[in-house]
Amino acid sequence: MNQFVDNTPNQSGLPLGNQPVEFDELVLGQLDSETHSSNEEPTSIHFPHRSLKKTTAKAPLRLVETAFLASTASLIWLVNFFFPLGPVLRIFFPLPIALLSLRWGGRTAWMGCIVTGLLLSVLMGPPRSLLYMIPFGIMGVLLGGLWRRSVGWELCILMGTLVGSIGFFFRLWLMSLMLGDDLWLYLTIQVTGMIEWIGMRLGWLIQPQLLMVQIVGIGLIVVSNLIYLLVVHLVAGFMFDRLGNPISPPPKWVQIMLDY
Repeated sequence: MNQFVDNTPNQSGLPLGNQPVEFDELVLGQLDSETHSSNEEPTSIHFPHRSLKKTTAKAPLRLVETAFLASTASLIWLVNFFFPLGPVLRIFFPLPIALLSLRWGGRTAWMGCIVTGLLLSVLMGPPRSLLYMIPFGIMGVLLGGLWRRSVGWELCILMGTLVGSIGFFFRLWLMSLMLGDDLWLYLTIQVTGMIEWIGMRLGWLIQPQLLMVQIVGIGLIVVSNLIYLLVVHLVAGFMFDRLGNPISPPPKWVQIMLDY
């Protein structure tokens, strides 16, 4: 630190000699004297380099967490594809990206979603990576952003259901394009058989029309996504609370169910 020699005379009239005066003390003393002389309140001195150090210290942590959670999401999707465990691993598909959004914001979450898509495109090909990004990657970014703003479960589940339903039809279209067959027709046949089976059990002799079958099929897709989003919220509320990043609190009826 720079030093100056104060040659001003002391009270006896003699110079102080070679006594070092610190630069910071000199500047602060001048500021203090100017402040008191003008009868104004003393102003605080800000050091921008301290906040800059904090920002630069968080940048590597954000990068490491983005890479780690993106690879975690890719690994969960990869394991579930080759070793399917039913709906168990499917619950965790959007959670790594949602945790990124909850901790670091939407920009980092989109970065993690893109990195996950790139990893899966290298490991499994671009079509399989698209099947993850739509809807689960987008769903993770959406849920994390809503949880970060403390939005209620009802709106989160409804918006997640909308994204999941659109993603289901996108997956159906992409798989039909890859297989060269109309999978929606296959789904319609299955729903028709289910309606006829229910009618026989109830003693009804009905012949379901195509419009009725399609409405029932869309309703089943929406209901399944509603149940899926509710389970995702329950798992995220249990996990993220222990990680120090709690989501928005559950509604009263869910809290009553959890108490039992």
